[in-house]
Amino acid sequence: MNDFILPLLMAPAAGAEAGSADVFGAFLPFVAVIAIFYFLIIRPQNKKRKETEKMITALKKGDRVVTIGGLYGTIQSVKETTVILKADDNVKLEFLRSAISSVVTQGKDDKSEEKNEEKDDSSGQSSESGE
Repeated sequence: MNDFILPLLMAPAAGAEAGSADVFGAFLPFVAVIAIFYFLIIRPQNKKRKETEKMITALKKGDRVVTIGGLYGTIQSVKETTVILKADDNVKLEFLRSAISSVVTQGKDDKSEEKNEEKDDSSGQSSESGE
């Protein structure tokens, strides 16, 4: 084993006459491997993590979701760190927000429902008064 390690340790001293080109050439494969790891592994993981965090913070009442355990349910209430899911008529379960794997369907936003109702009411009133 010493016969293998000793020449490797002595190589930089013997190659010092060649200059810095050998040093750059020796580190180039390491830089290439690090760049490949960054673009193929680290960067996509960071993107996915950010998308998941955005999805978790956007959870609201009425969303139909799937947990990491595969349970489908509708969000009944949202708390700071947990959500309460309605799995069946009389079954309500509390889960951590981080246990939500994906949102199947978006619940209707209360504000948008109110706006739609106001539009329907105003258009209904104008048509009744016009007759």
